[in-house]
Amino acid sequence: MNKSARIPALLGMTALMGALLLACSGNNDKNEGTSSPAVSPSASASASPKVSTAPAERKYKDYKGHEVTIPSSPQRLIFFGETVGDLVALDYKPIGGGHTFMKGAIFEKQLQIEDVGFPLNLEKALELKPDLIITGSTDDKAYESLVKIAPTIMFDTFAPLEERMLQLGELIGKKAKAEEWLAAYKKKTEAMWAKLQAEGMKPGETATVLTYYPGNKLFVMARAGLPQFIYDKNGFKTTPKVQAVLDADKGFEQISQELLPEFAGDRIFILNPVADEAKKSTDELLKSKIWLELPAVKNGKVYFMDIEKSSSDAATRDWLTEELPRMMSAK
Repeated sequence: MNKSARIPALLGMTALMGALLLACSGNNDKNEGTSSPAVSPSASASASPKVSTAPAERKYKDYKGHEVTIPSSPQRLIFFGETVGDLVALDYKPIGGGHTFMKGAIFEKQLQIEDVGFPLNLEKALELKPDLIITGSTDDKAYESLVKIAPTIMFDTFAPLEERMLQLGELIGKKAKAEEWLAAYKKKTEAMWAKLQAEGMKPGETATVLTYYPGNKLFVMARAGLPQFIYDKNGFKTTPKVQAVLDADKGFEQISQELLPEFAGDRIFILNPVADEAKKSTDELLKSKIWLELPAVKNGKVYFMDIEKSSSDAATRDWLTEELPRMMSAK
């Protein structure tokens, strides 16, 4: 898998997952995470043994409406999605995931797990003997193949950070850790925005996030990646055109270069693409008359970030609380 695959991972996960049509046999060796009753050796014969009240399994309904019986504390989790950094922030290591979603990420070296490929390789997943699979949205055929391997939950990787972290904390038995992390993150982001405002960021300033994809395709990002971080109640605002994309519940939208002035905010963030063709398109844009006439460009308020480091996962967001001020102060 080459590095350019991570962009299609973000832009086309649902369509590509439809390629998973291979049928799999059931997995009878799942680790359900049950614990043995704890009995005190000094207890009298008439005393009842102390048994853990935590259930080994429970029912869970995912955001697509699937009701699944899952282990209460999964020990062998496969997480297939671009927000795997959420688990890093919760100090939880899955047994497998898509390396496509991790290449170039700030936590890539930290998270050494088995690669299940892209699209997800069902035979590899079966080999890992998971007790739970969490995947981004996929089609019905792919989902039916996955549930033959292990209980499978579709997870909204575009959901707001707080919502995702609390759901994951509940799913992996780390709800208290999730709440603790969110409280600390809230303090860090509030301090960061206060610092930026003290250094010249004006109330109500708008921002736009752009990236190119091979085929000279220009995308404005809305619900996916970096925008989740910068469109904060204390942060940047959206332009009306970007807000329309958000209101349509889209992660991104392709636009023509001619429409760029309608989408561009007071500040512009360019996500540096991986593919050479997309890099060439970016270079051409930066030399164009349309680009040079944008107010953000004239005012020197354009910032560049590698797309692989622009995810909306918790570990990346934590890193961004330090990286964003550094980027903006460097101008």
